[in-house]
Amino acid sequence: MSIVAIIPARGGSKGVPGKNLRRVAGRSLVARAIDAAQGARSIDRVVVSTDDAAIAAAARDAGAEIVIRPGALSGDTASSEAALLHALDHLSPAPDIVVFIQATSPFIDSTDLELAVRRVRDGNEDVVFSAVETFAFLWKPTPTGAVGVNHDASIRPRRQDRDAHFQETGAFYVMRVPGFRTAGHRFFGHIGIAELDPARALEIDTERELEVAGLVSTLFASTGPIDVDALVTDFDGVHTDDRVLVASDGSESVMTSRSDGAGVAALREAGIPMLILSKETNPVVSARARKLGIDVLQGIEDKAEALTSWAAGAGIPFDRIGYVGNDLNDLGVMGLVGWPIAVADARPEILHAARTVLAARGGHGAVREAADRLLASKLELATASQSHSNH
Repeated sequence: MSIVAIIPARGGSKGVPGKNLRRVAGRSLVARAIDAAQGARSIDRVVVSTDDAAIAAAARDAGAEIVIRPGALSGDTASSEAALLHALDHLSPAPDIVVFIQATSPFIDSTDLELAVRRVRDGNEDVVFSAVETFAFLWKPTPTGAVGVNHDASIRPRRQDRDAHFQETGAFYVMRVPGFRTAGHRFFGHIGIAELDPARALEIDTERELEVAGLVSTLFASTGPIDVDALVTDFDGVHTDDRVLVASDGSESVMTSRSDGAGVAALREAGIPMLILSKETNPVVSARARKLGIDVLQGIEDKAEALTSWAAGAGIPFDRIGYVGNDLNDLGVMGLVGWPIAVADARPEILHAARTVLAARGGHGAVREAADRLLASKLELATASQSHSNH
């Protein structure tokens, strides 16, 4: 069976301007949706339907195909079904199953998606949609006072004595294409529910919900390989534990990790460019960079500007750079790179901005962990490429 994921992502959001390009844990909402779809093994193609050039560019960078949506299907009143049907009409060959994914749900788990796809693919259901279990008592206001919707207000049964209901999360809908075309709607035939972890059920329609997503994101920070082509780090709080020993003559010394040094050496051997970017000017930073054999820029007030210049000189696009930070002056740089990384003991604001939160603390193997995970990504890609060529 041919299975395609379609992600409608228009540019005209009013509740959260530029919503589909806003970041959660260092990744735009549209890119997070693409990542989730690409992580589901059964999905053959990932398509973004959009009317916006910036969204189209970001989606291409994340590995999706693009279908440009006409203006008539881009307004506030245009339905998601209309966008899906338009995209399906532009796909050849026509897929058997469509997976409708909404980028406003930033915590879609690829495993949940894969299991839902298999249920439709294997013929168990015609439609499977994401939902969370709820035992909530629902009410609605009326001119004469609030009344119960799903219960008799005079009876308060215990939770264990009540039937569960399921609330749509809006994250995804898996549908057989012929049935969808006939119905013109996402619900038809035999409908199944994919029950999700409630912590993943957040849907973003307001700025406040975007803030909440940043807080929740630390629960789902990436623990796998880090797929970048260069690694840039802060110094204090990353290569060190953020403490300094000050002698009576004012000279300073810090503690660093030999394990971090071994990680840097492995990156150098693999030809991975590295840079230390430090706000402070200190001989110990120069000495450490010289010992590690990597570039260093010190006394930097505007880290984003400095990184822009270094990246241009190295010929490395921002989306292929990882940056390891720990404190507030790292936020600007983390907003530029494709893979912002936080040490385990970073400031909360840095943890929320990170795509990956390391298990190690600054000065205690954080750089080694980042290096190991970067190299693991390169090995994984090389293995996959070799396997593909052998077949």
